[in-house]
Amino acid sequence: MKQYTFAILFFTLATCALAQKASRNKPVVIGYVGGYRGLADTSIIEANKLTHINYAFVDVKNNRAYLHNEKTDTINFRNLNGLKLKNPSLKILISIGGWTWSKNFSDAVLTDTSRKAFAESAVAIMAKYDLDGVDIDWEYPGMRGDSNVFRPEDKENYTLMFKELRAELDTLQQATGKKYLLTTAVGGFPSFLHHTEMGKAQQYLDYVNLMTYDYSWSKASHHTNLYNATKDSSANSADKAVAAFMEAGVPVSKLVMGIAFYGRGSIVEDDTKNGIDSKITSHSHVGGYTYIKDSLLTQKGYRSYWDKRAKAPYMFNASDKKFISYDDERSVRYKCKYVLRHKLAGVMFWEYADDRKGYLLAVIASTFGN
Repeated sequence: MKQYTFAILFFTLATCALAQKASRNKPVVIGYVGGYRGLADTSIIEANKLTHINYAFVDVKNNRAYLHNEKTDTINFRNLNGLKLKNPSLKILISIGGWTWSKNFSDAVLTDTSRKAFAESAVAIMAKYDLDGVDIDWEYPGMRGDSNVFRPEDKENYTLMFKELRAELDTLQQATGKKYLLTTAVGGFPSFLHHTEMGKAQQYLDYVNLMTYDYSWSKASHHTNLYNATKDSSANSADKAVAAFMEAGVPVSKLVMGIAFYGRGSIVEDDTKNGIDSKITSHSHVGGYTYIKDSLLTQKGYRSYWDKRAKAPYMFNASDKKFISYDDERSVRYKCKYVLRHKLAGVMFWEYADDRKGYLLAVIASTFGN
């Protein structure tokens, strides 16, 4: 009887250990949830299909991390933490910066004193609301971005910022016994690497989230393509970004591939080649993938296409000369399989509310076996 009981106990422990190992080896799924507009609709979030939520955004003001709308942010933090009832292993991080709120990073991390103050303020917000880490979305070090303050010293100070943040998180960990995460969202293009020391910075980071989207600006092309559509070596793609960051010294096990839950639209000069490579005369709002799938794809005048080489879809309305680039179920599946094949850390997406019906998240979950 004792031998039988021991055998059951051993089998149970072994099964739990294997389950924990399998869970650790599964790719991460990081969803950015926007709170900058006010209250976030957390009722639509399928917590069991995510590993992390990055709450966007916290601003940088007077060299400190700063909550502009603390009343609604407080409610959002409480609701996001409530999702852990559905998924106890879910991690919630604050994401600082973004396109609009990256203006003051350069000043905030300019000196030893300012860096420490900034790191302390960021970790204090995270700790106050019982969250799990800090994500930095500086767009972009050493570059103008959205009329940012920027300077050559950003290159080294970017690394030193993470060093200081890691130190503050480790200090808090010693007090609480809880592990805290430090991640960053980075531009998925080569010039980002020219203004940073990613090989050095990565040692302080758990994940490096590649923003492998927003690629098309001057001419109509894919904005979130997995591979280059042509032989043009200057063109951007997710595959090219992965290779570049690995060459810069970031381990592939820390790289997270970005997926766009939204489309980018533009009006082009002519309708040859279904708008591809045509000069953009103006940009136009499109919306998220749920809207694209349920409304635009069924709208008269729009026709969808698939680029075999880029592994990316696009739409074109010849009468309006409107070109739209986006991710769909097919392209997301290709990206997820790429992550598995090349052993990346996982995927992240911007942003959750853009696909309210969960079309793309369902593909991510099924491909990763969640």
